Amino acid sequence: MEFKAIDLEEIKRFYTECFGWSFTDYGPTYTAFSNSGLEGGFEKTQEMITNGVLVVLYSENLEEIKKVIAMAGGQISKDIFSFPGGRRFHFLDPSGNELAIWSDKV
Repeated sequence: MEFKAIDLEEIKRFYTECFGWSFTDYGPTYTAFSNSGLEGGFEKTQEMITNGVLVVLYSENLEEIKKVIAMAGGQISKDIFSFPGGRRFHFLDPSGNELAIWSDKV
């Protein structure tokens, strides 16, 4: 699960203090959390946060699942891109919900 955050240091302080989460920074714009019961992270943003949660699914083959999603009526909202830890893309389901799919496979 991925959230947006305007201030990563403040968000890390908050969740550490409240819930005891641990964080691993991946550059200046992303921090992953652990010790929370689920995997996820916070992406730094300057935009107003209206839907701050991004559900991130996993697939070993991004190109194949991207084709399946498009053929089933999903809309690719952000094409495949690399980031520390793998690659991913974002899509909109038929109701307009944005999700992402990532892979640690090249």
